Amino acid sequence: MTEQSGNKTLLIESQYFPPICFYKTLIEADILKIERYEHYQKVSYRNRCYVAGPNGKILLSVPLSKGKNQRTIMKDVRISNEENWQGLHWKTLTSAYRRSPWFEYFENDLEGLYEQKFDFLLDWNMACLEWANKVLGISKAVTLTDQFEKSYDAGTGILDKRDHFVPGESGDNLPTYNQVFGERTGFFPNLSILDLLFCEGKRGLELLK
Repeated sequence: MTEQSGNKTLLIESQYFPPICFYKTLIEADILKIERYEHYQKVSYRNRCYVAGPNGKILLSVPLSKGKNQRTIMKDVRISNEENWQGLHWKTLTSAYRRSPWFEYFENDLEGLYEQKFDFLLDWNMACLEWANKVLGISKAVTLTDQFEKSYDAGTGILDKRDHFVPGESGDNLPTYNQVFGERTGFFPNLSILDLLFCEGKRGLELLK
């Protein structure tokens, strides 16, 4: 499998409002390819993201219909909408970032996203990715895999970062900036891209370069 000549493709799993390390890697690529034929892996960014609150990091987790221990192909993983998890996530984001410089700028548009219902985790994650890319000013081509490949030859131009970024690891050469509760909690590196957007807005893309 060979990508377009001369283009660098980042291959990675689908993630819920990905961490900053994801975007730090993405800006160096020409094409983003999302893996959709892998089996779901628990304890990953696939259905979770981390934001900053007054007492530390806050985990936002998307509930799944078969739970976190399922071995379902990613494109078939269903969200459990029995409870209003989107409303709870939005309430958490509002509470944590109301005082941030850019929250009001993004508020109406992002709230609209959280009011949309999704049956599949992949579709929700793709909607979040599209929203974040748009407001950051990232116009990379985004594609989905057609089948699962265990590995890719060096000549394909594909940078395989599937399962490379895992919760709990901070990453290297990531930007620092003023967080809402930074004076109280200290700086938290590698949070969800939402944290960078709410704190730095359009400048976020410059900080990633």
